[in-house]
Amino acid sequence: MTAHSQAAFAAALRDGAAPVPPGLRAWNGSDPAARFAVYRNNVVSSLVAALGETFPVVRELVGSEFFDAMARLFVAAQPPATPVLAEYGAGLPEFIEGFAAAASVPYLADVARLEFARVQAFHAADAPALGARQLAARLADPAALPRARLVLHPSLHVIRSPFAVASLWAAHQGHAELGDVDPMQPEAAVVLREDDDAAVIALPHAAAAFVVALAAAGTLADAVAAAGSSAVADGRPFDLSSALGLLIGHGALTAWLAPGDMP
Repeated sequence: MTAHSQAAFAAALRDGAAPVPPGLRAWNGSDPAARFAVYRNNVVSSLVAALGETFPVVRELVGSEFFDAMARLFVAAQPPATPVLAEYGAGLPEFIEGFAAAASVPYLADVARLEFARVQAFHAADAPALGARQLAARLADPAALPRARLVLHPSLHVIRSPFAVASLWAAHQGHAELGDVDPMQPEAAVVLREDDDAAVIALPHAAAAFVVALAAAGTLADAVAAAGSSAVADGRPFDLSSALGLLIGHGALTAWLAPGDMP
């Protein structure tokens, strides 16, 4: 099968209105259209089901019928690039943003981003958390703190949204009452792997800005400055001790580089 015929076959699999690809033959000489339709339906259905497993809260928010219809359109537009289904769906949040039928659920795309971040966190590389003795040694030298660089766990992701994505996700896990959540409240969250699960930890936007700056290899001083600029949105000053305590408590720090440790 040539590359052109392979591309035509793949395109026809994703598009239910497409004709049967040329060159197909049934073993008994019958019309291959019926067999191809079954195969096409199985392929698309399996991809839709995979998306439903990756984005369960998104599916619950809009209902299974709406989600499946939207997912079928996404499958037709963006087929998997690899055979690893855990990697499939990275483009769904952006797809949702451009999907007019989902406009009445403005927070849906960011909930999808949070859910895909959980998948990425679960499958990320592992790294040992910084030990208590190493942390104590670094904290004992306050003069070096502003120029220090903190290395974060490979599974860590930060989600910042104008909507209550962390609370919506938590409510769908049974951790809160959905009726008590105002989805229009801005929220931020850290997503990272803990033990055999991917945790979602809500945090102030200033703390999220702090973590994002650290992830970009900024110094501790750079990260504090970024957090201070974002603290206005929270309506309260940035709490460095609380932010560091959260990262340390969840094993999110894997290295603490003092100026002398850097090349």
